[in-house]
Amino acid sequence: MLQLDALGPITASTDRFLATVTSLSEVEVAGETLVPPWTRGHVITHVARAADSMCRLLTWARTGIETPQYTSMDARALEIEAGASRPVTALVADVRNTSARFEDLVRALPQAAWHNEVRMRTGELRTPATLVLTRLRELEIHHADLDIGYRFSDIPSDAARWIIGDIVEALARRPATPPLRLEATDTGLVHALGANGLTISGRQADLLAWLSGRSPGKGLTADGANEVPPAPFWI
Repeated sequence: MLQLDALGPITASTDRFLATVTSLSEVEVAGETLVPPWTRGHVITHVARAADSMCRLLTWARTGIETPQYTSMDARALEIEAGASRPVTALVADVRNTSARFEDLVRALPQAAWHNEVRMRTGELRTPATLVLTRLRELEIHHADLDIGYRFSDIPSDAARWIIGDIVEALARRPATPPLRLEATDTGLVHALGANGLTISGRQADLLAWLSGRSPGKGLTADGANEVPPAPFWI
């Protein structure tokens, strides 16, 4: 999935996320998530603010004028906290509006801009071709984070495969990442980080839940170990 081809899966993912958020009651939106201490309101607000941050990076790619993804991590945290307790209708409108603005910027991006590198908050350099797809990662993982019915097993297989590959690439850039081999028993997906590493195997959805730090390894096995270790830090 490259360039505008990515918008189809991203739009479908956005629609699923919005359907879940729309269904929440005011009590449920204050409930716990897979990423404590964030409530569902925090997660939903983060998804909207992340879209804003992507718009800034796309503007950088289009204009060549450096536009940081976030002014600071403190400012990012304050924005999320400020929006977390809003009514469901406001949260829905925020995600819908910021998602539409993101899509408009992607569609308007000149062909030459797709090759311009921008720097994400992690320090990682990306061109819009792979930057755009990180929106799919945000939507799908944070949809599962809401812990209200959408599970990692509900993430479309192609999307889960791309997200796993993206996380593996991030881990490969970290010198402290231990050797590791991932094997999805249901899809045949295989990734190897280094040689002679511990092999973690199981369903692709369970691998993604573990690799993203949302699961201790439920449903997985670790070859040569009594239990599945914590996933290496990737972001």
